[in-house]
Amino acid sequence: MPKNKTSNNSISDDSNDVNVALMLRVKAGGKDAEDAFHQLIELHQNPVIGTVAKMLGNNAEAEDIAQQVFIRLWKSAPRYKVTAKFTTFLYTITRNLVFNETKRKQRKKEHSLEQQEEESFTQLEDKVASCPDDELLQAELKNEVDKAIQNLPEKQRLAVILRRYENMPYEQIADVLELSVPAVKSQLFRARNTLRQSLNHYLDQS
Repeated sequence: MPKNKTSNNSISDDSNDVNVALMLRVKAGGKDAEDAFHQLIELHQNPVIGTVAKMLGNNAEAEDIAQQVFIRLWKSAPRYKVTAKFTTFLYTITRNLVFNETKRKQRKKEHSLEQQEEESFTQLEDKVASCPDDELLQAELKNEVDKAIQNLPEKQRLAVILRRYENMPYEQIADVLELSVPAVKSQLFRARNTLRQSLNHYLDQS
């Protein structure tokens, strides 16, 4: 898979029609199914990789998990029904895999807090030599925002990522998280307050 690019496209009805048509071709099977599936991968792999990377805080793992997402998408094609936006279906699969991976890491404690901080510092340090002051400040701020998002509870974290980076409407986030719309808004409200508190000291110093 190619390296992640940040998605800034909102989900429109027209694009959803294209996605559904492609997924129905995959479901139908035959020689056309693989071509339709590759088109879906091209359309959605970058946003999925980006979402996974932000959820796990590890770019190196994001492509592997994203590949698993599309493997599951392919395997689930025979059961696919047009009951919601295609992206709701896709990001529900993504949610399940990411939450499972988070639980697995918590059980095995593969990454200590010190290791995570060292990785974040190393990534930031690599940028220092080549970045002008303004760019470095932006890199530092982005690093702080990413760390603050990482400390949010799972559902709050995913709600923030889908709303902020994928421009999903509340209704669709509610479907992905299997919550009501008011519950999603409550999750986002609590997340934003937490992020504001987490970043307040850094912003005051900037």
